[in-house]
Amino acid sequence: MSLSVEALWTMPVIELIGAYDKARRDHVERKFARDTERARLEWLRAKAFAGSLGGVTERRNAVELSDELARKGQNVREMTRDVDLAKADVDLIAMIVRLRGAAVETSADAEPAEDETREEGG
Repeated sequence: MSLSVEALWTMPVIELIGAYDKARRDHVERKFARDTERARLEWLRAKAFAGSLGGVTERRNAVELSDELARKGQNVREMTRDVDLAKADVDLIAMIVRLRGAAVETSADAEPAEDETREEGG
């Protein structure tokens, strides 16, 4: 994401929630693409293993030494990095939303506790 923490902090709440939604969708799309590619890689490994000749050890070695499968594995690792960065963006925006107080309390017990604190302090 190209937004800085300062820009997110000063952003209006509506735009911040929109950015959160966009970041979540981006994260889910990247995760789906990564998981699909990972499954494809496992299928190719299984196919290469089944198509090789020799014992189990020779077939495993043939699969692990395949340049094509190694490149695809590297691609999956890079996709995992992108997924992690997208998740970091989602977490950052969620943290800013919580810090700014835009999050709605989910428990009924939280509201009376805040009222009591205000009465004691005021």
